[in-house]
Parts: sequence; C-alpha cells; structure tokens
Amino acid sequence: MMGKVTITDRAAEKIRKLLAGAAAEHGLRVTVVEGGCSGFEYKMELGLPEPEDEVFEEDGARVFIDAKSILHLSGTELDYKDELMQSAFVFNNPNIKGTCGCGTSFHT
Repeated sequence: MMGKVTITDRAAEKIRKLLAGAAAEHGLRVTVVEGGCSGFEYKMELGLPEPEDEVFEEDGARVFIDAKSILHLSGTELDYKDELMQSAFVFNNPNIKGTCGCGTSFHT
C-alpha cells in the first residue's frame, strides 16, 4: 500500500447509503484527473475495484483509488459535510499547495 487514506464516520455512513442495494464488492471510486482551474480535480463514481487499485475500508464503506491518483491522495482524510446550503464529500488533502476560487480544483 503506497499511501494511507482515512474515511471519517460521516463519509463512511454516506458511502454505505450510496451503495445500499449494491453487491458487497462495490465501493466508491475516487480518482484525481487533470482539469479544473488549478490543474487537478477529484472525480467520484460507484463501481467495482480494478486490479491495481488501493482499497480503503471503514465500517463497511469501501473506497477504491488507482495507482496514479494515490500519489495525490496519500495522507488524505475523506469526510462528508451535510449543511443547510451544501452537502458534499470533503477531501482534507495535505498534498495540496493551492486551490482555485471554485473550490473544486487544486494543484500540488
């Protein structure tokens, strides 16, 4: 395992809700792709693990991260905020050097 990604209780609960009714081997795939205002952005989708993925699990919630993306996500805490004006997954990523005004893209 190259790097560690932690999943908060709030994020694990949301992932379990998203995967309700899916097969046990499904999880949340998180990738870092080129794009956005600052150079990189997060992409998420539900799916199955690929052979090269790192798999992180917390209380039944599984997160899959490919080998390229883990380089940008090592040490990250995946959280979920549920507020009146916005509900979203939050990446507390120590590798980020800066973000743009929209708050969804970053550079390392």
